[in-house]
Amino acid sequence: MIIERLTPLICERFLHEEKYRQGHIRIINALSGRRILGLHLPEMKQVAKALAKQADALDILHAFEQAHQANRFSLTYEETLIWGLTINALKGSWEERLSLLKSYIPVLDNWAVCDSFCCNAKWALKIPPQTLWEFLLPYFYSNKEFEVRFAIVMSMCYLLKEEWLPLIFGELQQIDLPNIHSEYTNLPSPYYVRMGMAWLLATSLAKFPDETRRFVNASSLTEEVKRLYARKARESFKTRNVSAF
Repeated sequence: MIIERLTPLICERFLHEEKYRQGHIRIINALSGRRILGLHLPEMKQVAKALAKQADALDILHAFEQAHQANRFSLTYEETLIWGLTINALKGSWEERLSLLKSYIPVLDNWAVCDSFCCNAKWALKIPPQTLWEFLLPYFYSNKEFEVRFAIVMSMCYLLKEEWLPLIFGELQQIDLPNIHSEYTNLPSPYYVRMGMAWLLATSLAKFPDETRRFVNASSLTEEVKRLYARKARESFKTRNVSAF
């Protein structure tokens, strides 16, 4: 652990209630070897904002990168996420942020880290959409589970508009699921890519129901992806009464 100040921010229930602790660990579902301290997202965002204001913020990001390169599991779950949240919180141009991301994206190995980073990357709204799309596009073709999920979730959060639907849907259909490697041995591979695809489609259904249904019904998406999409749609307040197909 390279950030010593995290310990006082650990949730009291995580420290003292075994049932709560195990539930928290189960939901995050980190890879074996990744230590979980027990912080919640608001506390991690608080730390990241403080780090981003420091004069040596870039040195801190470099320290994260060096620690990961030396031993990827030397960073806790929380530090891995704080690394990304600090990139989000930095003052600077989006060009600088995209440059920093090139070192961070390969580190992603957990859904909670990936999604928390993406959903808090509000600076992406300031990037010309075509530039953001061109940055994300190579990650759709990665063989790493969370690089692909990163591209999916970022597209869902910041490009899910009517004019971008054909391109986004086209890339979903091109994702080569059998070629994607997952380090999770207790889940059907690549589970988190398929769930990301389902999440994007269910979100799209809420915004663009006719276009989404037309795509899903005409697509060559696997039956598993379609099943997960229908489940996500049923679970959402926005689409539980909307036909998925």
